[in-house]
Amino acid sequence: MCSPRECRDNRTLNLQIERAQEVADGKRPIKKDRFVTFTGDKPGINQDRIDQARIVIGLKGYVTNIPADKMDGPAVAAAYQDLFQVEKSFRMAKTDLRARPIFHHKKDSIEAHLTIVFAALAIARDLQNRTGVRIRRIVHELKPLRDVTINALGHDLTATTPPTPEVAEILASLERQERPSAGHQLDRSQVGPLRDGETDMRINRLRPGHPPI
Repeated sequence: MCSPRECRDNRTLNLQIERAQEVADGKRPIKKDRFVTFTGDKPGINQDRIDQARIVIGLKGYVTNIPADKMDGPAVAAAYQDLFQVEKSFRMAKTDLRARPIFHHKKDSIEAHLTIVFAALAIARDLQNRTGVRIRRIVHELKPLRDVTINALGHDLTATTPPTPEVAEILASLERQERPSAGHQLDRSQVGPLRDGETDMRINRLRPGHPPI
């Protein structure tokens, strides 16, 4: 019993040999078949290449310039299998983040545009990984949230849009994964009273030596 990869490779190899044999017999036109060789003007079968191909049936190799002490074989294979994440990121950059078209002509402007796009991409992927929600959905849910500050008779009145249940779940997912490190703390002094069912979004994080942001 062969492994799935070995069975598939063996089946593919046999088909390639059959096509090469048909070329050698004059039953098919000459194309770029894998195992076809020429002796003078006459096509034939390259048996040496067939034998070499059969030796590696069922095997898949990966070539990397990363030293083995930094990344072993299983890690290299796992990194290769995650390439779809790179492709997914480029699709996000072209669609969700609208990286193109670029209406710039100067080098500095183009580089600034791409820097902003890739910074947004990094944030978007982080939000997706932490919440399990697509960035398009996150933007759709958070976009309606607004804080309005009205000055009346010298007093500032702030009205905050109450979050929907979907928004509350997204924020809760982010807060569950937030772990303040040493030297950081949460300032709740500016958090006002909440109505029933309302989720507070006004918690300010303090960074060492910085005012509330």
